[in-house]
Amino acid sequence: MKILLADDDRVTRRLMESQLRRWGYKVMEAEDGEGALDILARPDGPRLAVLDWMMPKLDGAEVCRRLRAVGREDYVYVILLTSKNRKEDLAAGLEAGADDYVAKPFDHVELRARLRVGERMVGFSQGLLSANAMLRTLALTDELTGLLNHGAILARLREEHARTSRTGLPLGVLMVDIDHFKAVNDSLGHAAGDLVLKRVAGAIRAACRPYDVVGRYGGEEFLVLMPVTDGSHALAVAERIRDSVASAPVSEGDRELRVTISLGVSVLRGGAPSSPEGVLEAADRALYKAKNAGRDRVCSSGLDLHEAPDAGYDGSGPV
Repeated sequence: MKILLADDDRVTRRLMESQLRRWGYKVMEAEDGEGALDILARPDGPRLAVLDWMMPKLDGAEVCRRLRAVGREDYVYVILLTSKNRKEDLAAGLEAGADDYVAKPFDHVELRARLRVGERMVGFSQGLLSANAMLRTLALTDELTGLLNHGAILARLREEHARTSRTGLPLGVLMVDIDHFKAVNDSLGHAAGDLVLKRVAGAIRAACRPYDVVGRYGGEEFLVLMPVTDGSHALAVAERIRDSVASAPVSEGDRELRVTISLGVSVLRGGAPSSPEGVLEAADRALYKAKNAGRDRVCSSGLDLHEAPDAGYDGSGPV
């Protein structure tokens, strides 16, 4: 485990460094408070620190104070080394943000015991961070498909709409719906329906670029956001997704299910008088047009597509 040792006295640093290395720590050193704060502020900096109270530029208590003021998630456990022994001084150090203190000259057994407490606290903090990260992921993710859930994909739509308005670069939006999905659930059961949903989600994800955003909009509907994408490319991606799903039946036991999807496409360009809801409604209208035209096809809304309005693609020719 990495540890920061900050002390302006070279002899003390050498003695402590030798002891810390024997205990298995990877020691990073600083000879003043500014250097200590710089090391602790690094993303890969140590999460355990032993700071001398009296140092040039910034003393140990001030380093603690500034470190805590940042309010970082990954907690740094700080032990102050001090020759101060008045209760008022020790209380001031703890109030500044130190977690513990060791009096000079330090006792090896005592220091080791206090460092072990620090290790446990850092480990506990890292465990909480991992748990919180997992909870954040779960809060944004559709459990079945692994895509963004309804709330998360709409939040990203608002973000991408704002980016397009700011930069003037186009945003392609695809609304995808699985054809006759209710019949799959009714005739074959929800397990088969889940297989179909995962298969379609995988096909959509495989056809998109790493920075495109894919979410499960609800039920059997999916939403795809494609930054910096004009109408012709959005239609080409939509057709690729449609063909990928239609050409690969889903195996369920000894049966093969032929699955098709319908897709609606709209494209927003910067400066266009629209809202996130307007772009979504345009893609939704195009989707229903595709379904009313016979399903298993792609239709566009004609919104800033630079193709003929209401263009339709049924997979019979090049996009």
